[in-house]
Amino acid sequence: MAKSRKDLVREYKERPKPAGVFQIKNTKTGQFLLASSLNIEGSLNKHKFMLKTGGHSNKALQADYKVFGADFYTFEILEEIITVDKSRLEVEEELSLAEQIWIDELKPSEENSFNEKKKIREA
Repeated sequence: MAKSRKDLVREYKERPKPAGVFQIKNTKTGQFLLASSLNIEGSLNKHKFMLKTGGHSNKALQADYKVFGADFYTFEILEEIITVDKSRLEVEEELSLAEQIWIDELKPSEENSFNEKKKIREA
């Protein structure tokens, strides 16, 4: 028997959501926003929606997106933290380590990124 729409929606909402580090990058200029989240899929969807509608909270990123357009932007998951069978504390610790690794690797600065703060975690 096929599952009802209601069952499918419930299963989707109850599934573990991956955490991780991601970047939003202008492929023409190389500028990027480095970020992390305990719900990486939700955060990426939020950023895409806010940029499309012109309401992103990062004014420099929004202005750049307006100039170059969606075709010059990529939304890339750099590292995903599997959350199944882990406590929230374990996930947060793994995410903190991944954040530091990517900060050290990409070295976000005023010249190359849209990051306004040193802290990159969203939620």
